Amino acid sequence: MQLKDKVAIVTGAARGLGRAYAEAMAREGAAVVVGDVRDCAETVAAVRQAGGRAFGATLDVASFASCQALADAAVKEFGRVDALVNNAALYANLKGGRFDQLDEAQWDRVMQVNVKGLWNCCRAVVPLMRAQKSGSVINISSLAPLYGLPYALDYSVSKGAVIALTRSLARELGRDWIRVNAVAPSAVMTEGTKEFFGEKLEKAKQVIASGQSLQRNLETDDLTGTIVYLASDASRFVTGQTIMVDGGTVFL
Repeated sequence: MQLKDKVAIVTGAARGLGRAYAEAMAREGAAVVVGDVRDCAETVAAVRQAGGRAFGATLDVASFASCQALADAAVKEFGRVDALVNNAALYANLKGGRFDQLDEAQWDRVMQVNVKGLWNCCRAVVPLMRAQKSGSVINISSLAPLYGLPYALDYSVSKGAVIALTRSLARELGRDWIRVNAVAPSAVMTEGTKEFFGEKLEKAKQVIASGQSLQRNLETDDLTGTIVYLASDASRFVTGQTIMVDGGTVFL
């Protein structure tokens, strides 16, 4: 198993991609600590029923105290933290529109969760990794800032900031042998994506798939292998990278 004896924290893990990441990492031998503002009981139960080790807690990434409490709980439960998957983000319920008509309160909340939330989680977990002289931080960005997604400027800007944070932290933390990478998926067919597009979902699915070299919509299983790879020793010399899992939409 690729992640045998490793411990991973996954944020935003109550459903969708976060839950899929946690289950995939557990299948590869990791003990997983899952956090979300929603109840993570179903994720924890699914991991344990499959024979894995899991611990769940309420997590608000916009609060550093909440992030610190989760990091402390991870160490108390499993003794260390080897990987942090920064997945928690506002997406599903965002109201899109022209850039000058976006709600200012929504803009501020998106930045607080999608950008400051990653900073908070890293502030809580990186000191543990620094003491170990090892660790992998995996930040979930999006194809949105690379493609140039219109009518969702707040979300797109926040995910562009995730890439900037990834590159800067990779430079800063290399001396501690902590790797920092990002994953930038296209729209994945999760509950959040369905809520985001609403009645326009079917049209959006067609448009997205038609712009890809591999013309079908992404499912959660299309992403989990990349997460496991970045958390594993197979990527031990990979840092500062943004890996696009988009079916071949954008080539850099």
